[in-house]
Amino acid sequence: MSQHHTTKAAIPLLLIALAVGPLAAAEPPTAVSGIYPHLAYSNDDGECGTGAVVPWGGRVWVITYSPHRPKGSADKLYEIDDALTLRVRPESVGGTPAARMIHKESNQLFIGPYAIGADRTVRTIPPDAMPGRLTGLARHLTDPAGKVYYATMEEGFYEVDVTTLKVKQLYPDANADKGGHGGTLLPGYHGKGLYSGQGRLVYANNGELSAEAQRRPDIPSGCLAEWDGKDWRVVRRNQFTDVTGPGGISGNADPAKDPLWSVGWDHRSVLLMLLDGGVWHTFRLPKASHSYDGAHGWNTEWPRIREIGDGDLLMTMHGAFWRFPRTFSAANTAGIAPRSTYLKVVGDFAKWGDRVVLGCDDAAKSEFLNKRKAKGTVAGPGRSHSNLWFVKPEQLDAIGPRLGRGAVWLNDPVKAGTPSDPYLFGGFTRRAAHLSHTAKEAVTVTFEVDAAGNGTWAKLKDVTVPPGDAVWVEFTEKEKGQWVRLRADKDCPKATAVFTGAEPDTRPVAADARFAGLAPVGGRDYFAGTLWAKAGPELPLAVAAVEVRDGKAVGEGYYEMGADMQLRRVESPKQHADLKKACAVPAGVLAADAASVMYTDDAGRRWRVPMGDAGFNAAGPVPLRVCREVCTERDLFSAHGTFYELPAENAGGFAKLRPVCTHDRRVTDYCSWRGLLVLTGVSAEAKADGHVIRSDDGKAAVWVGGVDDLWTLGRPRGQGGPWKDAAVKAGVPSDPYLMTGYDRKTLTLDAKQPTQIRAQVDVTGAGDWKPYRTFEVRAGEPVRHEFPAAFQAYWVRFTADRDGTATAWLTYE
Repeated sequence: MSQHHTTKAAIPLLLIALAVGPLAAAEPPTAVSGIYPHLAYSNDDGECGTGAVVPWGGRVWVITYSPHRPKGSADKLYEIDDALTLRVRPESVGGTPAARMIHKESNQLFIGPYAIGADRTVRTIPPDAMPGRLTGLARHLTDPAGKVYYATMEEGFYEVDVTTLKVKQLYPDANADKGGHGGTLLPGYHGKGLYSGQGRLVYANNGELSAEAQRRPDIPSGCLAEWDGKDWRVVRRNQFTDVTGPGGISGNADPAKDPLWSVGWDHRSVLLMLLDGGVWHTFRLPKASHSYDGAHGWNTEWPRIREIGDGDLLMTMHGAFWRFPRTFSAANTAGIAPRSTYLKVVGDFAKWGDRVVLGCDDAAKSEFLNKRKAKGTVAGPGRSHSNLWFVKPEQLDAIGPRLGRGAVWLNDPVKAGTPSDPYLFGGFTRRAAHLSHTAKEAVTVTFEVDAAGNGTWAKLKDVTVPPGDAVWVEFTEKEKGQWVRLRADKDCPKATAVFTGAEPDTRPVAADARFAGLAPVGGRDYFAGTLWAKAGPELPLAVAAVEVRDGKAVGEGYYEMGADMQLRRVESPKQHADLKKACAVPAGVLAADAASVMYTDDAGRRWRVPMGDAGFNAAGPVPLRVCREVCTERDLFSAHGTFYELPAENAGGFAKLRPVCTHDRRVTDYCSWRGLLVLTGVSAEAKADGHVIRSDDGKAAVWVGGVDDLWTLGRPRGQGGPWKDAAVKAGVPSDPYLMTGYDRKTLTLDAKQPTQIRAQVDVTGAGDWKPYRTFEVRAGEPVRHEFPAAFQAYWVRFTADRDGTATAWLTYE
């Protein structure tokens, strides 16, 4: 594990060197975009995630985990002091821990299998005394001063004496009981959160153990369950992660009366469960990202609701930061609001000094099920590793744009007059709903709103949906409320109601100054290269560099960089050759025609995305990387100058693609390293500025920053479509063309013969195509249509009513 260092590189204001409050140091270590390379931690396993981050006793304590190590591992307990010195505690026993709780009566922090006193004395519960993947800690129902509960991911439950650390098994962990995944008490197999209150212990489970769960994100999975000290009861058969209350990590102050909250999801939306007065209530919120979907539950880590100072609560769920009100109860459900979206995978977080410290899951040696042909044979990191991410609280409002979608009904049977679950109605300026059904006659859907979040519902409007049609509803600024719910006036065999929300994307087209060192797409002199995070505890970055001059590759070399952020040439022909082979950019991943860029996924489905700068039509002397994992089980997809977030296939795959930014830079490769995003394609004229790192011989360079810096590389935009003067067949739909994530969308239709062209949209990304509008196009007279600002859909496609030649062209600005 790398040690503390104090490199004095020139660092622009955009880089964060924390030298205020308890993080002060005489010579603060280098930070890039809130990430300190020297703090990276690693293990010997297929994944090194951050299980918990807790300030305690003047230090920040961090535990890491391996994927499935119920009896210990090489993972560590880390102690970080004010000078950001990382210390490995000798009491470390590893495992797969994510449990943490502050026990007030004994003045101890329980974190994983460790009990830490106020004087930073560490005591360890050995794995053989409490086997299992320790996922949750909670206050005891009958002896809260003397005992705590532990839960494992495989339904092992223990009570531990806080003084002696003596362990009593309540229910055996499945690994000890039958030597495998999953338990026998409850449905699901991937336990997460634990909390007590109102006379019960509540346990959240977010996964399912089956071959089908590893392929489909829409099957029944996980559960939320409660235990009264004697019997278990399933509250809801869906995927849930965190369970907490206003008392947070210390437990509720009034456990008999204080509410409990649990956050989870199904294939429709994010789920929020509230226990108040002994009664469970259900609420739904939008998903910003689908990278967290997956019925197996592996993609979520530990989304939390947690205090980040001054009483403010932050919720992380499905790629969004949420403002969560401490007052959330049955009598007052107002105040939940989106803050921003993000790409990092966050396991835990806490306020420390003037920053929020987020523990991430950055680079897993095992890509698990996240494999696809677009990556070629590119190797995962040689050693699994992750890092912390330090941000100012106000930064949480300004990372990625606020947007989201979710359904209350998704091809579900609906009974007349039965209200849907409440869905978040506030928090977005642009709001809309898409309605459809399979009933044989028109169905009237009534929208009702809870304006103040006090449980008082009032009618907002009625919307009639004809049979075989779909209706899009835009909400005005005057149509406000905290929550909305729906009722149908007739039984429907299948009904769909999808809500979308977004804020205007005000990001500039021009890239932020931190990207000034990247070469433009038409650049003739730049440093390209292939990247790999090498094996070994020192986590060196390997670069197979290519120097390009006047548009031609003129030289190659092998370089390595350590935590000191110095890029040095290494004379090693074998390592150079091995790197180029292991991380070669595959050919033929993308294709293009006059209309757009085309990608064919592993299932043989062809998709189309917009074209960017015309310079990307030229191949260049060095191929451009198209797809690579940059956060655990999430890919970054690059096509024609746009970076996209690409979920794993078991979380929706290419159908749930989301644009992050559009640029005009010749980025040749990218990877995750020490919590940073590293890019090649640096201009030969670029100065070393903290983001640009130049080599010791001046013949190579890399760009370093955070993956969430990409939101500032340029607002998503582009043009193209499924048809450009194309021969079309009557009734044959075009390829799907990407529509989601773009701010202003304009359609132009043209044909060489009178044609009726029908536009269909897939709002959910699940292939459920619905009619949008039919356009009458006269020969040689283009029809222009600007989509309403609030309109969102994942994909659009077109069908003509006759054979001929037609164009369907979309401009995204």
